[in-house]
Amino acid sequence: MAKRGSYIEELSEYNVLTHPYVTEKTMNSMSGTARQKLKDGNRLEFIVRRDATKAEIKEAFEKRYEVEVARVNVKIRSDGKHAIIKLKDNYSAEDIGVRIGII
Repeated sequence: MAKRGSYIEELSEYNVLTHPYVTEKTMNSMSGTARQKLKDGNRLEFIVRRDATKAEIKEAFEKRYEVEVARVNVKIRSDGKHAIIKLKDNYSAEDIGVRIGII
């Protein structure tokens, strides 16, 4: 159990990751761009809880989608906290996208 402010709440993979963030740019980051010879792909972007750490995001994503995460980058914007999740080479972001229905 993690203490969050004045209340105690158990973080699970279902309340850390809010929803996928889908734009043309994030769709390109799933497969990569031709300009970079498709080496910049294999990434997904999610809106996450503002108080979630990179380690919590990584653990939640790995549990929920049964994959291995190479790296998590975060950025905080006016519409929420975004997590850019880079998968390890033996996993495909496009396969995850198909499973969750964004492709």
